[in-house]
Amino acid sequence: MSLLTAGVFIFILIALSAIVSSSELALASARKIKLQVMAKEGEVRALDVLNMQEQPGSFITVVQVALNAVAILAGVIGESAVSPYLQRLFGNETAASVVSFILVTSMFVLFADLMPKRLAMSNAEPIAVKMVRPMIFFIFIFKPIIWVFDGAANLLFKLIGVSTVRQDEMTSEDIYAVMDAGAEAGVIKHQEHHLIENIFEMQERTVTSVMNPREHIVYFDTKASTEQVVAVMIKQPHNKFLVCNDDDLEHIIGYVESRSFLASVLEQQEVCLTDKALLKPALFIPDTLSLFEVLETFKSTGADFAVIVNEYALVVGVITLKDVMSIVMGELVTLEEQPIVQRTDNSWLIDGMTPIEDVIRSLGMVNLPHSQNYETISGFMMYMLRKIPKKTDCVEYANYRFEIIATDNLKITQLLVTKFEDVI
Repeated sequence: MSLLTAGVFIFILIALSAIVSSSELALASARKIKLQVMAKEGEVRALDVLNMQEQPGSFITVVQVALNAVAILAGVIGESAVSPYLQRLFGNETAASVVSFILVTSMFVLFADLMPKRLAMSNAEPIAVKMVRPMIFFIFIFKPIIWVFDGAANLLFKLIGVSTVRQDEMTSEDIYAVMDAGAEAGVIKHQEHHLIENIFEMQERTVTSVMNPREHIVYFDTKASTEQVVAVMIKQPHNKFLVCNDDDLEHIIGYVESRSFLASVLEQQEVCLTDKALLKPALFIPDTLSLFEVLETFKSTGADFAVIVNEYALVVGVITLKDVMSIVMGELVTLEEQPIVQRTDNSWLIDGMTPIEDVIRSLGMVNLPHSQNYETISGFMMYMLRKIPKKTDCVEYANYRFEIIATDNLKITQLLVTKFEDVI
């Protein structure tokens, strides 16, 4: 065989090996979601790729048979056709064989393996849909060989108890990773990223992290006069007020809407808190519900206001649909008083009742220790101090200093959080 003929054969073998190598990586790494989108847009070959990914044994067998056959054939050609010319050049058979092996192997590594696979990694889906039909044809041609090798591999995997079924289940962590990558690439805006993150967070956050706590509930006794009710409604402009017997929150009989009550007063009608036209039944929910479950409850009942009770049937707070949606909207909603105010690049003023999830996000932390044991930054301080906190008490954790700067009786009203400068 002449050197020119050998060169042509080696070129053909390199091209064939490059096609097979790129096809293997593209078909294996093509993303399921992207292929499904391509299929919906009319690319029928994307469905073939998806079907092949479900049962990859056949095309892997074809690829390995083809690559090994090409490699062996290239070695034979290199040894029989190229080595004699190199032997004349070097005058040594061993040196000629070594140089021939290095030349042929280097060409295959560079042009038949490295470059095609890098190209396939960056264009997996387009290459996969282009090569799937030829691969199906080769699978048909080499069906007997595939049956032998694939059957033997399946039997061995079954004996050692290893599953080879491809798992493409999408988890919440996968979605978070995709969102983060999209935000970094600029595909998803910061506000959109924050909104999607909040929606997923609703499944993890409990209703007590958002509720208006018991001490802030404004309610009326059934015996309150109209003048007293009007005065409170003017001073406390809420939409809904609970109505209780014996001035006790554990004896709630319903709630009244300020708009309806004040409208009746302005029309100079005889009004009473127990009037069935004004008093509406209250929705009670347990304090163990997640925000997503609360939203589903509001949707199924048509309510937008609920009373939260604990396992001892004690009222711990109230929540409205607006409270839930404020968590979803997050930074897109401007509050009159921000619970977290950044003073400098390394310090924040934080309200004591701020949910711990909001604190973690604002400070850029991964987590706080044993966060399942508390829901607010005040709870974090009490848990870490192991006592009733007082002014000037502080906790240091993960390069942050949490210092109490204001209290009201036993309640933490404000903290100063400072991040230490990194010392190199």
